[in-house]
Amino acid sequence: MSSAPRWAVEGRDWPNAEHSRFVDTGRLRWHVQVMGAGPVLLLLHGTGAATHSWRALAPLLASGFTVVAPDLPGHGFTAGRPAGGLGMSAMARAVGELVGALDLPPHAVVGHSAGAAIAIRMAIDGAARPAAIVGLGAALLPFPGLGAKLFPTLARMLFVNPFAPHLFARMARTPGETARFLARSTGSTIDAEGVRCYERLFATPGHCAGAITMMADWDLESLKRDLPRLEVPSLLLHGDGDAAIPPGNAQGAAAMIAGARVTPLAGLGHLAHEERPVEVAALIRDFVGEGR
Repeated sequence: MSSAPRWAVEGRDWPNAEHSRFVDTGRLRWHVQVMGAGPVLLLLHGTGAATHSWRALAPLLASGFTVVAPDLPGHGFTAGRPAGGLGMSAMARAVGELVGALDLPPHAVVGHSAGAAIAIRMAIDGAARPAAIVGLGAALLPFPGLGAKLFPTLARMLFVNPFAPHLFARMARTPGETARFLARSTGSTIDAEGVRCYERLFATPGHCAGAITMMADWDLESLKRDLPRLEVPSLLLHGDGDAAIPPGNAQGAAAMIAGARVTPLAGLGHLAHEERPVEVAALIRDFVGEGR
């Protein structure tokens, strides 16, 4: 069992591998996929995922955009840690350095779940100057009620337990467990290729540790205070069956962002872009195209 995902092993027949490259910036060696031509569209996946999350959506968007999709630090095949760890601001700075090194400043950013928080943090902090932001199942507000205290506390408890990533990896190797976990935790049913990729990543303690560390370092209270500072046209797409982020959070976040729109996605869960990529791609193209 490997500690971190290996490109030659876990990355074998990786979705869209022909568009993969490895880029060094400071303390990080990034795995990033670049495809298409046109205005730059930066795709940022959520906690626990990687570039495979865009396996169907990225090629659809590449018909009109230059798509840039990295594995975030601590995830997938990106190695190293940015200065400041895996907290939101540090991740935003690191992604900004990546697009700078690629000389591909984003015209727009699409972020899934925690990736949407990074996209907004980049815009507020000046790490990027996008003309539009699209959030998919965006995780922008603290969990409601008691969960606001329990969730980060649990993540920190797991973070200090050196055995936690190994326990998660062991569970992921149980046949069928990853598919059951995804359906239960997200409300989405995805294709076999997607489940296979999640299985490979979840079975490596290094990837699990990255996701746990990111959750332990996450500060949604600060982001909530800063949301009114966002001046970028924003669209929040949210599955009405999302089991991870309550759909009401999208309305709550949009109310704090001037001019933000919310579009419900009927019958879809937290991985809506993996369930119905054609529908999601059309909504992204329509919204981002307005800003050209």
